[in-house]
Amino acid sequence: MKVMLTGLSYKTAPVEVRERLAFAESALGEALSNLRSQGGAEEAMILSTCNRVEVAIAMNGEIDLDQVLGIIAQNRGIDAVWLRPYLYTFRDEEAIRHLFRVAASLDSMVLGEPQILGQLKAAYAAAKEHGSLSNFLDSVLTRAFTVAKRVRSETEIGRSAVSVSYAAIELAKQIFGQLSSKKVLLVGAGKMSELAARHLHRAGCEQILVTNRTKARAEEMAALVGGQVIDYETFHTRLPEMDIVITSSGAPDYLLKKDEMKQVLKKRQNRPIFLIDIAVPRNIDPALNDIENIYLYDIDDLGREVEQNRKARQLEADQAELIIDEEIVRLLERMKAREVAPTIVSLQHRFEEMGRLEFERIRGKLGTLSPQQEEVLAAYTRGLLNKLAHGPLTEIRRAAAQPEGDRVLTLIRRMFRLEDS
Repeated sequence: MKVMLTGLSYKTAPVEVRERLAFAESALGEALSNLRSQGGAEEAMILSTCNRVEVAIAMNGEIDLDQVLGIIAQNRGIDAVWLRPYLYTFRDEEAIRHLFRVAASLDSMVLGEPQILGQLKAAYAAAKEHGSLSNFLDSVLTRAFTVAKRVRSETEIGRSAVSVSYAAIELAKQIFGQLSSKKVLLVGAGKMSELAARHLHRAGCEQILVTNRTKARAEEMAALVGGQVIDYETFHTRLPEMDIVITSSGAPDYLLKKDEMKQVLKKRQNRPIFLIDIAVPRNIDPALNDIENIYLYDIDDLGREVEQNRKARQLEADQAELIIDEEIVRLLERMKAREVAPTIVSLQHRFEEMGRLEFERIRGKLGTLSPQQEEVLAAYTRGLLNKLAHGPLTEIRRAAAQPEGDRVLTLIRRMFRLEDS
């Protein structure tokens, strides 16, 4: 069985190319069907995300890359020649390695991010639903999920924040512990604030308030996380309620100043307040760092933490690569053993048949035998044939783990006339 993976990702193609190749869920069925009916694929899967589009094929015999590209390009209404410069292609062991690395988030834009595993599982489920996974590729993907689980449990690759917004929320969790009971105000409704809001929502925060100069944008962002909108002109009056304030406004001057925040803290009876300033220019007066029970981080503070975490994740990625190496060896050994199983069964049947025929021939020459004598003769025949079979069976099992094992198997099948067994 041969396997091939071809596709493109954020590493090889800009977004305008990726979006032209991307598959909507509704388009997967036809594409998978065409890969099987026109391309001869026995199994196929398509993984389509914002950062990558990959097609995995498995079949007996060589896989024609041009044919696969033609089918995919036709399905998406694009020119295969135009597409080719952006593509990478892996075959057999390297294709399996790539799938394992994708599942373990070692090939992601954000090293160690967890979303890709869910996306790969969704692609697997879609392929199963459309009847395009059954055996070999199914086994590879199932193993890829196990690899990802091992990497998550045996390394720290996913346990450090590597985006500014995520780092901000992780710091908040360090200060407050659980965020479910904390009240958060987002000042500004740009992309960074939206990411922070999503992270807060995933972290279990149930009280998210949003304010922005353009109220419609604040309403849009609040709707994403089940939050509330408060008026931009009067949000200062609500500050004493807030445990966390995240600012990313384009305001030219400081929105939060030292004297005001002293009064806010007084009204909070000195309960801690966490301020995160991810705006450039800054929205919060850095002098607030001097006030006890106010924890202020700006984008440079978060950037330093993100960079340290990136380096830490890279070290963990090296350990993850070793796990992948181990798992590839295990999978290939298991698959090789599965491939030689029919030869082993055929050889055992051949020796059993030889034993039966020889036993009948000898017994016919010896005349009437007692049950005890027949058992001795049968045991002798079995023992002799088992000794004769030991060498070929050992060689078959050894060949399963060798690169040139197919030659040994072919020779043994010919020697014992197993070709048609």
